[in-house]
Amino acid sequence: MEITEILRRGIITEKTVKLQEQNQYTFEVAKTATKVDIRRAVETLFKVNVTHVNTMRMPGKPRSIRRRGAAPRPVEAREWKKAIVTLKEGQTIDAMKA
Repeated sequence: MEITEILRRGIITEKTVKLQEQNQYTFEVAKTATKVDIRRAVETLFKVNVTHVNTMRMPGKPRSIRRRGAAPRPVEAREWKKAIVTLKEGQTIDAMKA
């Protein structure tokens, strides 16, 4: 699996900005990516040392598709996976700074 396929995008919210103060960065990753794959991708892409990788699957939320002249149809949104990566003390990822 390619690095660009493993790391989809960085996630920047209020909570993740607070985590950046503790050297933790959050990424959306491929559902099939393992912790080892994520560690290697972050280390090669950003040239940093990773100490911990925590992953979690985020469930899809129920949605409704509404069309003119038809009843609303429920649709399940896609589930996705996110990873919280902890870096070695003193290292940062400048691209993720908000």
